[in-house]
Amino acid sequence: MTPKLIRNAYEAGLTMTAVLLSWGAALALEGAAGLHTDVLVLAVALTLTLASTHRTADTRRRLTSLVLLPVTAAASIFVGRLLASHYAAGAVLYTAGMTLAIWIRRYGPVATKAGTLIALPLVALLVVPGPALPARAQSGLVTWGWSALIGVLVCCSVWLVQGLADRFGPFRASPAPDPPPRRSRLHPRPSTRMALQMAAGIATAFALGHLLFDDHWPWVVLTAYVAASGNRGRTDVLRKGVERLAGACVGTLLAAGVAAAGFTGHTAVALMFTILTIALWLRPLSYAYWAAGMTCALSLLLGYFGQDALHLLPTRLEGIAVGAVLSVASAWWLLPVRKRAAPGVPRSARSRLDPFVWISRGSPGEVPAGRAGRRG
Repeated sequence: MTPKLIRNAYEAGLTMTAVLLSWGAALALEGAAGLHTDVLVLAVALTLTLASTHRTADTRRRLTSLVLLPVTAAASIFVGRLLASHYAAGAVLYTAGMTLAIWIRRYGPVATKAGTLIALPLVALLVVPGPALPARAQSGLVTWGWSALIGVLVCCSVWLVQGLADRFGPFRASPAPDPPPRRSRLHPRPSTRMALQMAAGIATAFALGHLLFDDHWPWVVLTAYVAASGNRGRTDVLRKGVERLAGACVGTLLAAGVAAAGFTGHTAVALMFTILTIALWLRPLSYAYWAAGMTCALSLLLGYFGQDALHLLPTRLEGIAVGAVLSVASAWWLLPVRKRAAPGVPRSARSRLDPFVWISRGSPGEVPAGRAGRRG
């Protein structure tokens, strides 16, 4: 095994340790308060994202997350309820939140990190199947207060595991350098362009997702977001869209095999965590591995919630394909961003600069001056 794969395995182990810790805390909370199983899914989804984005965070940033993440997690529950009862209004509010999270990057690293905390629960909302569940199941879902508490548990779990790893582990996380603070020559700014592209892609995904796929619209919206996040240019968006679709196809085959084997109950949960661990391990090599693992794990999750996951897999692929096309179209024809990577910043560091590195690998920074107008 190469040193890179060993380091990847170590980082994946840290993330899954934090995931299992927050999952265990949420499981105890669910039993004590009589909550719905979706608190577990929310805890896992938030931990997966926060663990990646906070691997190199300092104490000040972690304390900020401890305050802001519970607030934004509670707000995301309101958005989820709105999507379930008034789809159009919820879609507008969701699109506005995602657009804001990207647009405020123009105000520097602090604003970029705040945008991350705004967007994380909104991304988790697409993973947690609450808005897509039948109406009769909505009444048992987690409330905003419990969601805020889950946010606190997630922050504490990630901080504890990563803090112990940095103190006693064999590897140290190297801080990710910020992009050069030079002003971009593009007008509008790259952050504004990416925000408008995201708004167009997500808004269209909400409309077509509901029209073509009914309650399964989250697959279209999530793909439209994934492919466009961390946009480093038109080719980058196209590559991520293709990788997500290819990975989903492989994940579909894996899910079909899992369904044929008939795994249920605790065995299915253990298998889900195993698949996520392998996907985390291989994710730095290609996003397609992560897409394959997530597709398979989500099929197990939907089966747990009573949906016929195997029957829905072709529909999932269709939704992913539509979302990928929408994100590519908005990136290529709506104020396209043509740029090169920030000089002096290695690719691995640029990955950590992305607020959503668990699903994308782009850099959120502005375009370096002097290169903004050139084709990358």
